[in-house]
Amino acid sequence: MNLSISIKEKAKELGFDACGIAEVSSADTEALFFDRWIAEGYHAGMKYMENYRDIRLDPTGLVEGARSVISVALNYYPAQKQSPDAPRISYYAYGKDYHIVVKDKLRQLWQYITEELLPAFSQAPAPEARAFTDSAPLLERYWAWKAGLGWIGKNTNLIIPGKGSFFFLGEIVTTLELDYDSPLKNRCGACHRCLDACPTGALESACRLNANKCISYLTIENKGDIPSQYAARLGDRLYGCDTCQEVCPWNRFARPTREEAFRPTPDFLSLQKENLQNFSREDYNRIFAGSAVKRAKYEGLIRTISKKKDIDNKKDKP
Repeated sequence: MNLSISIKEKAKELGFDACGIAEVSSADTEALFFDRWIAEGYHAGMKYMENYRDIRLDPTGLVEGARSVISVALNYYPAQKQSPDAPRISYYAYGKDYHIVVKDKLRQLWQYITEELLPAFSQAPAPEARAFTDSAPLLERYWAWKAGLGWIGKNTNLIIPGKGSFFFLGEIVTTLELDYDSPLKNRCGACHRCLDACPTGALESACRLNANKCISYLTIENKGDIPSQYAARLGDRLYGCDTCQEVCPWNRFARPTREEAFRPTPDFLSLQKENLQNFSREDYNRIFAGSAVKRAKYEGLIRTISKKKDIDNKKDKP
């Protein structure tokens, strides 16, 4: 058994649902797409996306002398969901903040590599490494694709064959030289359900997402007002939007996560529309303690709640 296979087996033991390894090189094929996306302003208010372009396209800017990217995926598809009439929260935020969970598992994986695997394989000198999960200027979906985990679908999500797209991604960028996996071909075919189902038309064409229109952006990253024409399409959504994933045929393979940390609390599952009438900061802290919903902050949720009320009041007027 070689080092790369041993790493993948340990990743599986730690609970990761997929693991692959890519050779570090400049992501030149992504440069044109990324630059066009930024130039068109499709990153909306996420101005930080304009920073560290060179590092985004070349991980050696994160780890000098990097040779490999170990990519992993961790399932977050919920076993128990909110009631149909509840204010809808994106599945990824049902449980504990994924940054904490995924990074802890990555640290355990790297500790195992350095303390148990490398001595057994007589690897020297000691390699350098850094672990990330949506926490650095790194093209995570690109590296996951290059590492053979799946392909980037028309809805811009990484799709893992036989498993779907409800996964968090994480990476270890390291100077360690390993065996490398091969990218998978795109298997979306002629399907365009995600494009047709997007409630605001944010998926303007295949792999072409305009964040200015995207409900996930507007209710999470957006710090300003939600334009009325898009607020009118919120429906029951309060935080995020899973529509383009829910309609994807590949997610018929989605299975409930085994990760205890991603299971929703009773307080979370008890949230109902009437709770939003007088939604206090204390309610927010109690229901979303340790959750990724904190990304939008209390003020962000209140902004969305208020906007939904305005839209509903206008509908009620004769």
